[in-house]
Amino acid sequence: MDLSDAYANAAHIPGGPGFPARWAEAAAAFRAAHPPQEIRTGEGARDWLHLFHPEGEPRGLAVIVHGGYWMAFSPTDFSHLAAGALARGWAVAMPCYPLCPEATVGGIVRSVARAVEQAAAEVPGPIALAGHSAGAQVVARLAGADVALAPRDRLARVVPVSPLSDLVPLLRTGMNATLGLDLHEAVAESPLLRPRPAIPVTVWVGESERPAFRDQALWLSRAWDVPLVVEPGRRHFDVIAGFEDPAHPLTQAVVGS
Repeated sequence: MDLSDAYANAAHIPGGPGFPARWAEAAAAFRAAHPPQEIRTGEGARDWLHLFHPEGEPRGLAVIVHGGYWMAFSPTDFSHLAAGALARGWAVAMPCYPLCPEATVGGIVRSVARAVEQAAAEVPGPIALAGHSAGAQVVARLAGADVALAPRDRLARVVPVSPLSDLVPLLRTGMNATLGLDLHEAVAESPLLRPRPAIPVTVWVGESERPAFRDQALWLSRAWDVPLVVEPGRRHFDVIAGFEDPAHPLTQAVVGS
């Protein structure tokens, strides 16, 4: 059975196609008010990150990894999501990464790992990882001990939002023509099929998201025996709005008390 529609979002969200333009506009306005430091993380055109510095000494480093099914977007579309953690005194790193089909999903995980290492060299203290959708898969993988990550002893918590935790169903979608997943990689890069990380994990999903995404979040919370937060009224494209608010429980889940 083809699962393409099960994993489609824009067509099932009121005003869905208009969200990317609004994200980009809000992101540009945020960067104008809070110019980030740009740091190269490799030789490729998409090997860089934006690092937003708080006023005063940072309380730690929050890393927020964007979604887009590993095929779209960059940090410049989501800069405004740094607002909540930044207001709470955390530095916020937003990595860019190469996209499929030029990159593989496993290659993207390793690219973001290098970006986290670069950001960690700039900012002392604990590190919190958060990501949305494909970005949630990336941070969930980074939290696992089987992924090489130099500052692993500084990881404090991870918050996968609307995660793609089992990649095997994606083999039956049209997007796999671009992703290029085979069964071996789908299994290897599925967080729920890897051991539970040794740090606190909170899985987050919107109550009104597509059933496939609610299932993916539930599966991960059960596989890892970690809390699942189902945010009322939120869909896949607005469940990330909580990152913008320093008082929102999603920001609290990332930076702690």
